[in-house]
Amino acid sequence: MRVVVQRVKSASVAVDTELIGSIGVGLMVLVGFEEGDDDDDINWMAAKLSRLRLFDDADGIMNLSIQDVDGQFLIVSQFTLHAKTKKGNRPSYIKAAHPDIAIPLYNSFVQRLKSESGRRVEVGVFGANMLVKLENDGPVTIFIDTKNKE
Repeated sequence: MRVVVQRVKSASVAVDTELIGSIGVGLMVLVGFEEGDDDDDINWMAAKLSRLRLFDDADGIMNLSIQDVDGQFLIVSQFTLHAKTKKGNRPSYIKAAHPDIAIPLYNSFVQRLKSESGRRVEVGVFGANMLVKLENDGPVTIFIDTKNKE
């Protein structure tokens, strides 16, 4: 399970012309699943994101979590996080989980993040062509992989 986390002042996702989800201050999270991801990955990631200190305190130091700033999450599925570019110029997505595996993992992750964080969690539409807008604050962008916990 891989995520790209961006600290935002605001973010939204639309499909066609319909606004699907939007948040104010919080974390925009792009999430991709691979074969072999399971509840352990979901639980670890939900706990990590709920407690990750990416927001500035009064001294301008990233010392506050999403809890501390009364923030929100916007979660968007993105299988391209598992792109392999070693050979040739066309990325391979062979490691990305197929929708029949990824959709239940995605739904489980969203529910776990809601219960773990107690925060509002907005979502995109799995597998749809989405228009994502965000105002990255900082910019602060973090990459996290449950198979390589750095």
